[in-house]
Amino acid sequence: MFDGVHLGHQKVIECVNRFAAEKQGESVVITFDRHPKSITENRPASFITSLNHRLSLLERLGVDNAVVLGFDQKLAQMAAGDFIKEIMVERLGVKCVVLGFNCRFGKNREGNSALVNTLAVHYGFEAHGCPPVAYKDQVISSTAIRQAILDGDLETAAGMLGRPVSIIGTVVKKAGRGRTLGYPTANLNLHHEVRPPRGVYGTMAFWSGQWYSALTNIGMRPTFAKEAPVSESETMEIEVHIVNFQENLYGHDLEVQFLFKIRNEMSFETADELKAQIKKDEEALLKGMPDV
Repeated sequence: MFDGVHLGHQKVIECVNRFAAEKQGESVVITFDRHPKSITENRPASFITSLNHRLSLLERLGVDNAVVLGFDQKLAQMAAGDFIKEIMVERLGVKCVVLGFNCRFGKNREGNSALVNTLAVHYGFEAHGCPPVAYKDQVISSTAIRQAILDGDLETAAGMLGRPVSIIGTVVKKAGRGRTLGYPTANLNLHHEVRPPRGVYGTMAFWSGQWYSALTNIGMRPTFAKEAPVSESETMEIEVHIVNFQENLYGHDLEVQFLFKIRNEMSFETADELKAQIKKDEEALLKGMPDV
């Protein structure tokens, strides 16, 4: 489903774009609207990249068309051969198919490269495979990247993604304490994407076609949590302070790239102590940002 659109996926997409150009056709990537495990295992599943995030990354890679299939019980029970016939051949009219080295699909994950090669002869399309891509001798996979993000190993995750770890969330209205401190923040409601552990990070925020230096705090607001009972929805906050930025972002989606960790989450006795620390954090941010 191309979760993460990592370097292994990018290799497949590179091949698809090349074949499409050679055959004067259009490149197509098939993905799903939700994680298959949310249906097959009946449990919530977090993404590295939500659907909108994934589609944005695919567009940046030059994919002509992204087909989003609604993953439900009917699709989960569809035999791999029927998937190829009904969706790839009859609906999309494929002329060439490129598979990742460990691609499995269809009911009980019965579909694989051997089946595709056999049906390619029957239906008259080409089939090609891509070898695995490795990072530091480890085969790149969405599972490995997801775990690296959860562990706070930004270097490994970024090495496998081919770009910094990033999240997309919708900016929602909160108490506005950052503004009273002189450091207004955009509070994000994530689109079921995995995030790094609690702490303060040096980040970049993408808005209106431009990247901005930003401080991002992931945590439980320990300095202010004692002021009132913390509800379940408030237990984890993602607050983004964009340096030298004044625009109103409420209701808009914001992409944030994590470059490095500045410190762990801390509790302060007073708001003034917190404000002084944020100033130090901003200095560490600007000092650690790469030259662009």
